Amino acid sequence: MPSPAEPRTAATTGGVQSLERAFDLLERMADAGGEVGLSELSASSGLPLPTIHRLMRTLVACGYVRQQPNRRYALGPRLIRLGESSSRLLGTWARPHLARLVDETGETANMALLDGDEVVYVAQVPSRHSMRMFTEVGRRVLPHSTGVGKALLAQSPDEEVRALLGRTGMPAATEKTIITPEGFLEELARVRETGFAMDDNEQEIGVRCLAVPVPDSPTSAAISVSGPAGRVTEAATERIVPLLQEVAAELSATLAGTAASA
Repeated sequence: MPSPAEPRTAATTGGVQSLERAFDLLERMADAGGEVGLSELSASSGLPLPTIHRLMRTLVACGYVRQQPNRRYALGPRLIRLGESSSRLLGTWARPHLARLVDETGETANMALLDGDEVVYVAQVPSRHSMRMFTEVGRRVLPHSTGVGKALLAQSPDEEVRALLGRTGMPAATEKTIITPEGFLEELARVRETGFAMDDNEQEIGVRCLAVPVPDSPTSAAISVSGPAGRVTEAATERIVPLLQEVAAELSATLAGTAASA
């Protein structure tokens, strides 16, 4: 996100300045939780109030922003359709990379996003084994009992994670599910240290999942490999994790290239 000291301009990017400013404001609104006042946007963006007011008036007229009764501005419902479509495309772009994971590990590969307080699966390529893991695309789960959830939340400050856990609770999916915030934060510290997350029979007994975040993704994303615990062993983990990290970096480059060519 550009800072007030380093604003993006049409001269430096070759784009249309008013469009760049409008999208910058939308991103700043999202970073602020979806609702802000004009003075907050002016302070964070460095733009003068009249400019922000003019841009917001246009965004309101288009349905991408709505003005609340308290005179603050909130992200509008028309963005939902754009987000749903982009999520589907994200899965499309990820699928060749997930297919490589399946080819080289033999296990099911997934991609998931953090959507609000939940993890949503947006793409999957299944294993060719007769005994394999299957997660329906579009399925939503709580993040504390999944490898992808841990990989996603490890990128957030502890206080934000505590707040999320307070909203969702920590129900036990199995007897191995981590059910205390302290235990979960310790697990996230291990994820940050090792560079990967593991769901070890925590979502479903007999299933082990390995996950890593997708670096520099336009939205918080993670990819994973999951399979029977008897196949996803400690020895297999040592082989799979470097591959996961390599594929995540390649997927990140694909997403960046897609954005640059748009």
